[in-house]
Amino acid sequence: MPKRTRFTTWRPLATAATAALVATLLTPAAADAAPRESRPVHSYDNAIREAVWVDTGLDGDRDGKADRVAVDIVRPREPARHGRKVPVIMDASPYYSCCGRGNESQKKTYDANGDVNQMPLYYDNYFVPRGYAFVGVDLAGTNRSDGCVDVGGRSDIQSAKAVVDWLNGRAKAYTTRTGTTRAKAAWTNGKTGMIGKSWDGTIANGVAATGVEGLKTIVPISAISSWYDYYFQQGAPLYDSGPEWLSDYVNSPDARAKCAAVQRKLVDGAPRTGDWTPLWTERDYVRAARKVKASVFLVHGMQDLNVRMKHVGQWWDALAKNGVERKIWLSQTGHVDPFDFRRATWVETLHRWFDHELKGYDNGIDREPMADIERAPDRWTTSKTWPPSGTRAATLRPDRGAQAGVGTLGLHRGHGTATFTDDPKLSETDWAAQIDKPTPEKAGFVTRPLTRDLRLSGSSEVTVTATPSTPTAHLSAVLVDIGPATIRDYADAGEGITTLTDRTCWGASTAGDSSCFKETKAKTAGVDYTIVSRGWADLGNHASDLSGGPLTPGKRYTITLDLAATDHVVPKGHRLALIVAGTDKGLIDPPADRPELTVDLSRTSARVPFVGGAAAFTRATTGAASATPDATPLDGVRDPRTAHRVPEGSQ
Repeated sequence: MPKRTRFTTWRPLATAATAALVATLLTPAAADAAPRESRPVHSYDNAIREAVWVDTGLDGDRDGKADRVAVDIVRPREPARHGRKVPVIMDASPYYSCCGRGNESQKKTYDANGDVNQMPLYYDNYFVPRGYAFVGVDLAGTNRSDGCVDVGGRSDIQSAKAVVDWLNGRAKAYTTRTGTTRAKAAWTNGKTGMIGKSWDGTIANGVAATGVEGLKTIVPISAISSWYDYYFQQGAPLYDSGPEWLSDYVNSPDARAKCAAVQRKLVDGAPRTGDWTPLWTERDYVRAARKVKASVFLVHGMQDLNVRMKHVGQWWDALAKNGVERKIWLSQTGHVDPFDFRRATWVETLHRWFDHELKGYDNGIDREPMADIERAPDRWTTSKTWPPSGTRAATLRPDRGAQAGVGTLGLHRGHGTATFTDDPKLSETDWAAQIDKPTPEKAGFVTRPLTRDLRLSGSSEVTVTATPSTPTAHLSAVLVDIGPATIRDYADAGEGITTLTDRTCWGASTAGDSSCFKETKAKTAGVDYTIVSRGWADLGNHASDLSGGPLTPGKRYTITLDLAATDHVVPKGHRLALIVAGTDKGLIDPPADRPELTVDLSRTSARVPFVGGAAAFTRATTGAASATPDATPLDGVRDPRTAHRVPEGSQ
């Protein structure tokens, strides 16, 4: 459908309603035509604002009473007057009180009656006039809810699932936190869509993985699919703390006083060894993807170093295996909401998605390309499916090059060895900057300059056979596009955006809840290389992803590192590089020792998904002259920012 601007001046309700009525009278056929778009014909200023407390059936804070979670509701008044029921858009979050939502860190505010005055973000402003109810749920242990935050576990997920059950008549709710007067959701048809960024989107993933009836769609933005993979990757620690820190960070003061037992479980269940425990099984939504009945519109930044792209690849593949209806947007940003990197197109697309999934409108969005991918700042392309049909993994092999310490990357088995020493002071940007120069902290391998574009799409893996000199060792594997480009500066504080002072409005406003938000623009950087994908592992996990152990110095080990999903085109004239190294500063923690590792090149390889497979790689690297290494360091983005410990990260 034609693209339309969504921040035009709003007509008064009566005018809009009259225009719609006149249009219907003038076109008799319209009475029989199915609607294709919900219109803003309901009053936002006069909307019903109310709060209920839903019984979760749990007693996380062990006070002898079932925990109730606070549910703040904004819904149109007019449908209720006429006995019409409306669908629900829901955002369940731990951030409504402690930290705020969105780029401007908005928090819930309340009127004298305790009903929500300001609901963060624009969802209520935009969708309530269009005939949706918006529901903001405080996770157990946060804001006005009972219970304890358990970081993606049963309490977190039940906080939101119980609300979906209540909306469908299967759970109890009350008009106050401690009272006995019941509240019914007679105003809704039970059809619910969940949305949210980061932890909020993670809750949407987790609730969908329960298979709860009534949840029709989820829109997870920068969301976690398995909490183990937020804190570790194959035994390598990604943060210097566990989930107990995060729980304490968002728990309300009341919850902190009552939730010592939950905190202890989080400590005991998540040892810093990186071993898989039952705690992680409970928080792994990928394993339950077979239960998902809701459609999924997934959005993620390909340079998100907070909730990394590994969460996308494994969740997407599991959903695909189970035939879930899917749509995806992949941006060049870090941990950024699409409202702040592609605002007008995002609001329109989200509107059409909810109209289709929750109202049943045949607006064609299900027949459009599955994937939107940002190729350069504000330049987007689409793919009918994702990964595209014809994508196949090619096995690339590193080898020694003409210059010692500067290797090659091709399809033929390598020979000899490469040696590096872990240097925890250096990161992937340091390694890539010196790709054409031998340095002691990395082993680098580069293709010839490409004679045509080469597209990677999906998840890669790198198998490394290495001999360590110490009982502990961590490994990093990085794919790099070597060549000049202008990219979003994902390492900047805004992670690829700059927030401006001008505002645009996305829906109706009241005195207490404005729909007008600060505009943004792309924050760009000119670079000589672009990190494409990353993966990490503790070599002690060579025998199993689930547990590790000490290494025998001088003994050879083989391990396969999972690299994050991506979609990237290496342009003609650029080179593709593989780097194998130790600690990736700021992204994984160092091992106890500082090992030297000797890599057996004949037993080391990378499986990379190319559109066109190995044949496409061959065509792109045939006939190219070998590049002459240049000792001049290459420019890239600054070092990765110190690892976040909060899924929301920067606002």
